[in-house]
Amino acid sequence: MFTETINGISVSVAYTDGLFSPGGLDRGTRAMLETYPANENDRVLDLGCGAGWVGIYASLVCGEKNAVLLDRDENAVKAAGKNAQLNGVNPLIVQSNGFFELTETGFTLIYSNPPYQSDFAVAKHFIEKGFNRLLIGGKMVMVTKRRAWYENKLRSIFGGVKAVEKDGYFVFISEKRRNTYAGAKTGNREKA
Repeated sequence: MFTETINGISVSVAYTDGLFSPGGLDRGTRAMLETYPANENDRVLDLGCGAGWVGIYASLVCGEKNAVLLDRDENAVKAAGKNAQLNGVNPLIVQSNGFFELTETGFTLIYSNPPYQSDFAVAKHFIEKGFNRLLIGGKMVMVTKRRAWYENKLRSIFGGVKAVEKDGYFVFISEKRRNTYAGAKTGNREKA
């Protein structure tokens, strides 16, 4: 078991073979949470939750009713559930390939440490469909090792992005300011 203090909150996660960062909280996720901490009024989606570090942290900060954890991997969903119990919280945990099985909306904060894939298909889906699940004023916060593609994609959808370099990672923060993509020419928007 690993226990980490994230922004003053203690989170414990059991080792889970086969999931991302089996040796504890990864540096990118820590950089993301330290750069943009959740607050008690947030409604948080942990997009690609893995073992549950981010969603459990959000449950402890915002309350379990204001945290949703999502992953497409059945083992991740099971591990996140066990780790949530280990921390005394019971947030909603959803198995879904991206947003396809998620009915929840109205998030003020979406955290994601997306998989690093060369074709960016997963990240594109996360950004475009995540935009649709945020309230006006809500933020998408992502962490990656790559800058240019993410910065350009987030800007094209949200209209702006702040990039912070921390510990060898780029943390991107984008705010939803309207209900249409920044690059949209009409009032129509894509649905998840």
